Amino acid sequence: MTNDLMARRKRLFGPNVPTFYDKPLHLVRGEGVWLFDPDGRRYLDCYNNVAHVGHCHPKVVEAIARQAATLNTHTRYLHEGILAYGERLVGKFGHDLKQIIMTCTGSEANDLALRMAQAVTGKVGIIATDNTYHGNTTAVSQLNTRRPPIGGWPAHVKRVPAPDVLVPGSTDPAVFAGHVARAITELEASGHGFAGFMLCPVFANEGLPPVEPGFLDQTVEVVRKAGGLILCDEVQPGFGRLGSHWWGHDWLGFAPDVVSMGKPMGNGHPVAAVVARPDVMAAFREAFGYFNTFGGNPVSCAAAMAVLDVIEEEGLLAHAERVSAYALDKMRALRHPLIADVRGRGMFFGIELLRDGVPAPDAAARVVEGMRDRGVLIGRIGRQQHILKLRPPMPFGIDHADLALCALQEVLDEVAA
Repeated sequence: MTNDLMARRKRLFGPNVPTFYDKPLHLVRGEGVWLFDPDGRRYLDCYNNVAHVGHCHPKVVEAIARQAATLNTHTRYLHEGILAYGERLVGKFGHDLKQIIMTCTGSEANDLALRMAQAVTGKVGIIATDNTYHGNTTAVSQLNTRRPPIGGWPAHVKRVPAPDVLVPGSTDPAVFAGHVARAITELEASGHGFAGFMLCPVFANEGLPPVEPGFLDQTVEVVRKAGGLILCDEVQPGFGRLGSHWWGHDWLGFAPDVVSMGKPMGNGHPVAAVVARPDVMAAFREAFGYFNTFGGNPVSCAAAMAVLDVIEEEGLLAHAERVSAYALDKMRALRHPLIADVRGRGMFFGIELLRDGVPAPDAAARVVEGMRDRGVLIGRIGRQQHILKLRPPMPFGIDHADLALCALQEVLDEVAA
């Protein structure tokens, strides 16, 4: 059946449509932290933050079904659902972040964040790191790393060196702030001007480097002095994944001007949002005529509201913090010559593999495939795709960590140093 599905995909989708794993996984059902194939084999999901509160959580499923059977339209009609959800969500923020636009995807949300920076400053220059990902609209894809835009990197985008343990000095706050200051100077000299700096507060796609609270303080000062905005992409660390905080920016200790959210927000239902200060929102609304047919529809709001309910009712932040401490201890007890570093924050972990001090993406790929064969799903991140990435749904527990890390040691034992 797998070969038939792959052939149909190729005929229908065209070339270069990726799947996870050398042997693509055919999934038919999900429940909690588990995914199931057509033969009933279950896979422990240590990768997907989309199903934030667990695959097919019954409370979220029921909320979607109930609202879909009642009404689904858009925000040009009045509906209480989006107001109740928006008020509850912005209540999770400080820093005067209290107005919201809802969209369908994180890419759309990040696209709006860029436009907000342009509206406030009247300028177009944007800064991001040189090892990042913020989505797939035309605007945000120009910030991404893996595939340069057609025609090359645009002149209004400056990419600064990402924090990276393999690059001496790059995790020094002053060094990073210096890179941003130089990029601002270049943008102003080129005539584009500086509108904003977009970042993930845990630098997730950069490899989860070991930065600490306060790391961004000097950078924020540089950005503020230049009149730019801080655009914070919370698609991966948001909604309590870090355990200690609802949002990555609160953990890192800075006040963003705009925050974008996506994947975990609806537990698999396509819903995303941007939250901003009122002055930023006013500038955006004056500069752009924006309407999104599906953004903020009643079904999406019901799904998102149910996710907040589950996070709070099941105590998932405290759970993430407790399980994280246990899992990190177990990861640091793993033994293999390729393991150079283990790091994590809340329900997000990275294991860096080096061979003679050089990234070992081949070994990381073998480990990911070996884990899949043992029924545990993980991924890879980092500039060279050499860092094992574990980012499970929030209900992931101590027994699941034991199972995953036992399998990981077995797979590592089979990988040559």
